[in-house]
Amino acid sequence: MAREFADTDGAALADASGEAFYALGLMHAAGRTAPADLVSAHKWFNIGAMKGHAEAARMRREIAAEMTDAEIGQAQRAARDWLKSHAETAPAAPQLRVAA
Repeated sequence: MAREFADTDGAALADASGEAFYALGLMHAAGRTAPADLVSAHKWFNIGAMKGHAEAARMRREIAAEMTDAEIGQAQRAARDWLKSHAETAPAAPQLRVAA
């Protein structure tokens, strides 16, 4: 997987807007600075969508069409794990659901 440098400052990201997570999703999906990583992209788009970013939700659906069910599950677990590990600064997260 592409390195997730954003996790080095989790407290700042936990309070970030959906736009910040959308940008991380785009970075991982595009593969400009590292090989494309759809699992990580889906993770960040999922978090962005949970924070109300409509385009993140659309992109999550778009890349999910290119992923296996196992990859989608892996991305959802990663999003849940990230949210749990940053729960002390972030508001309670709603239940993640499968994006088709």
